[in-house]
Amino acid sequence: MTKHTNIAADPKRAAAQHAVTLIEPGMVVGLGVGSTAIHAVRQIAALLRNGVLRDIICVPCSKSTHAVAEELGIPLTTLEDHPCVDLTIDGADEVDAAMNLIKGGGGALLREKIVAQASAREVIVCDESKLSTYLGERWALPVEVVPFGHGATRKYLQSLECEAKQRTTNGGEPFFTDQGNFIYDCNFGRIENPAELAALLDPRAGIVEHGLFIGLATDLIVAGADGIRHARRKS
Repeated sequence: MTKHTNIAADPKRAAAQHAVTLIEPGMVVGLGVGSTAIHAVRQIAALLRNGVLRDIICVPCSKSTHAVAEELGIPLTTLEDHPCVDLTIDGADEVDAAMNLIKGGGGALLREKIVAQASAREVIVCDESKLSTYLGERWALPVEVVPFGHGATRKYLQSLECEAKQRTTNGGEPFFTDQGNFIYDCNFGRIENPAELAALLDPRAGIVEHGLFIGLATDLIVAGADGIRHARRKS
């Protein structure tokens, strides 16, 4: 177990900074989305500025992350130019005992999953509040859907025995993802079999992607009262 002096004050930052130590020169690095992942982005920028880290290039998982990374002077690329990512550092809304995830609270689940699937190593950083025995205990499942026919898509989601609520902005307008789609936040309650639910969502026309990240996380870095725990998925 690795100790960190500021864990109690800011566990998200501590977890993110620990994850950044896994980056090596020459890597293509995925930059995740959300309040925890952005700590990693800022740490990467600081290490690049002082020369501790060098010769890396990064793939942002969202427009918002791209804007922050660009402002901080981090060298950026795309999956078109670098389709194989060595390591991605990202957060999660909820993590179960098998290191499956719910993601998409920030609305970037489609791009995050594309980058995750292109990554040799998907490093998830979080604090203990994100841990659950089962997915769905703490967080509704975001489902990204195309605007055309979204009422019919909502009806299908509700047929799976969930409460499906269209996400809106603070002003009450429909929330749009970076790809111009809607999100329905689906409260299934406890999801005892994420793979089974994913199999019902994947083939449905109108559903672009869902926030179940099954078997994608290779590393889980959790900051808590006892320090930093780093678990790796068994091959």
